[in-house]
Amino acid sequence: MTVTRLTPDGFAAHLPALADLLVDAVADGASVGFLAGFDHAAAGAWWRSRAGAVADGSLAVWISTGPAGVTGTVSLAYADKPNARHRAEVVKLAVRRDARGHGLGRRLLTAAEQAAADSGITLLLLDTQTDSAAERLYGSAGWHRYGIVPDYAADPAGRLRDCSFYYKKLG
Repeated sequence: MTVTRLTPDGFAAHLPALADLLVDAVADGASVGFLAGFDHAAAGAWWRSRAGAVADGSLAVWISTGPAGVTGTVSLAYADKPNARHRAEVVKLAVRRDARGHGLGRRLLTAAEQAAADSGITLLLLDTQTDSAAERLYGSAGWHRYGIVPDYAADPAGRLRDCSFYYKKLG
């Protein structure tokens, strides 16, 4: 598997695969902001709405690819406020169900962390559903949970779930 940061043109070329990946994550119950019934058209529209941020550099998107195509993604959202330029947020880490268990989530996370450090970011933030597989990944990758908010967001089935908030100091 190869992990690659997408250029704006590469992002546009991979929109269908990114939409497929997001639909797969939601269908598997991942709490990534969408509810059951989320389809390819809606996923494509959501990703297309991010094209401007990719083009201006405020959002970096990586994909993992292999013989079966795009298998995972992660994004890094850079802060736009002057007093926050030392931090960024890891968002939308997802690995296709049939590609899990091979360390792709960790490789994607590491790529985002390294790029953040290389660009001068010293603090990363993220949030994830409490007691999820993602939470286990972040804990084992050296992230620190700093709080849990009860009933923070609905999972794809519409049930309110607790959310854990994490940070990681770089450098």
